[in-house]
Amino acid sequence: MKTPVIAGLLLALALARPSLAQTVPPPDPASADSAQAAPDAPAPDAAAPAPDAAPAPEAAPAPAPAFSEAVTAALGPLEEGKARVVFFRPSKFVGAAIGFIVREQTAELGKLRSGWYFVINAEPGAHTYTVHSEATDNTTMELEAGETYFVTGSISMGFLVGHPHLAVTDLPAFEAVLPKLERAKPLS
Repeated sequence: MKTPVIAGLLLALALARPSLAQTVPPPDPASADSAQAAPDAPAPDAAAPAPDAAPAPEAAPAPAPAFSEAVTAALGPLEEGKARVVFFRPSKFVGAAIGFIVREQTAELGKLRSGWYFVINAEPGAHTYTVHSEATDNTTMELEAGETYFVTGSISMGFLVGHPHLAVTDLPAFEAVLPKLERAKPLS
C-alpha cells in the first residue's frame, strides 16, 4: 500500500526537479572572443591613433531622467545639494484605515495613509527610514545629491494590527498611482 504512494512522490519530485534548475544563458560569441584576446592588445580592426591627434573628450554624465509635468508639479523643487525622497502609499481597500509614520531615528518625517504621499529633501549619504506598529520595518538607502528616490509603503496582516512596510521603487511606479494620490499634510 505504501509503494504506490512512495512511487507517486518520487515521480512528482523527478518531474518538479527540472523546473527548479537554474537556466544559464549561452555565452555570447562576441564576448568570448574579446575575453580570449590579450587585455592590452588593441582590437584587430582598430586603427592606431595619429601621434599628433588631440585626446578624445571625456564622456558627459548621463542626463537625469526628465519628469512629466504632473510629477514635477507634485514633487516641487529640489533643494540645491540635497537628495529628494518621495514616500507614497497606493490607494487600496486593504489596510485603508491604518496610517503609519515614517521616521528617521527620532525625527517624524511624515504620515502615510492609503492614497497619500509626501516628499523630503535630505542630505546626501546613508539614511535609514523606519515604520512600526507591533513590528518594525527599516529601509536603508545611500542618497546622492541631485537625485530623486521613490519609496512605497504598504500594510500586511499582523496579529493585532497591520504591519507597515517600506520598499524602494522607481518613477514609473509613482507615476502609475499619482493621479489617485493626495499630498499628506506636514506633521508639524
